[in-house]
Amino acid sequence: MLKKVLAGIGAGALLFGLTACGGGDGEGGADEGLVVGFAQVGAESAWRTANSTSVQDAAAADDRIAELKFVDAQQEQERQISAIRDFITQQVDVIVLAPVVETGWTDVLQEAEDAGIPVILADRGIEAADEDLYTTRLGSDFVAEGRSAGEWAVQTFADDADGTKILELQGTTGSAPANDRNAGFFEVLDAEGLNYELVDSQSGNFTAEEGKAVMETFITTHALDGIDLLYAHNDEMGLGAIQAIEEAGFKPGEDIQIIIVDGSKAGFQAGVDGKLNYIVECNPVFGEQLMDVVVQVANGDDVEKFTPVEEGVFDATQFEAELPNRQF
Repeated sequence: MLKKVLAGIGAGALLFGLTACGGGDGEGGADEGLVVGFAQVGAESAWRTANSTSVQDAAAADDRIAELKFVDAQQEQERQISAIRDFITQQVDVIVLAPVVETGWTDVLQEAEDAGIPVILADRGIEAADEDLYTTRLGSDFVAEGRSAGEWAVQTFADDADGTKILELQGTTGSAPANDRNAGFFEVLDAEGLNYELVDSQSGNFTAEEGKAVMETFITTHALDGIDLLYAHNDEMGLGAIQAIEEAGFKPGEDIQIIIVDGSKAGFQAGVDGKLNYIVECNPVFGEQLMDVVVQVANGDDVEKFTPVEEGVFDATQFEAELPNRQF
């Protein structure tokens, strides 16, 4: 069976470059293989690139998948909405969406439902009000990731009599991981009664460049003397912040302790180098698992509303041993 994984940089390219092979109404048929449309967030981080590669490779290797129509939305919701409408026009069998933000999906997902095309959320979620408009979500439990970060913070700073001063680098405003990693983290701090002050919290949009820029602003505004902890919602922002901290003459991991979420090779290397203190894993390599879910949904099988991927947590005693195992 001929396989294709088509990479697009925008929804507009799909209109002219792709031909419908499948059909939400069953025209493609499982015997011919499924045609899947995937609207990806973008390529804003090593995590996202690894996720895209995992999905594309899994689709190409799976005899049950005839074609994967792939769109890189460049972190723009409008591009994702346009891509989904293209997928509907092309009558794909299943739509996979990694939503940029949680809100604003009602109309286009209703259009997919009206066309009889099931939608699977990959990685990120959307607002609860729209949960009837998608079949299932496969990805990380972002609240649990935030709780894991919070549990380490509580254990580490429980005896800090003067209180713990915290800076937070949030992900893209309105995105599920940013919302949930924030909520889980502070839920634990509050529940455990940690004496803390959130000195500042700003979005670094999940990129190293913006993480560095925001950290520079933090340093200018607050200095770092007396700041105990930086909680970065992903590796890229944390690594950018580390660069800013070093350029300001401080030692990351010592003068200020750092938590990151993702677990890339670069993140673990920074841990080995003593520049950060705790890593909460967010696993991007779930392409094969996603293809299984795609087939189940296309066949009309019962699936759970949420299927988590396996993830771990790592402290300084584990960084060196885990580094060779990193896949992105």
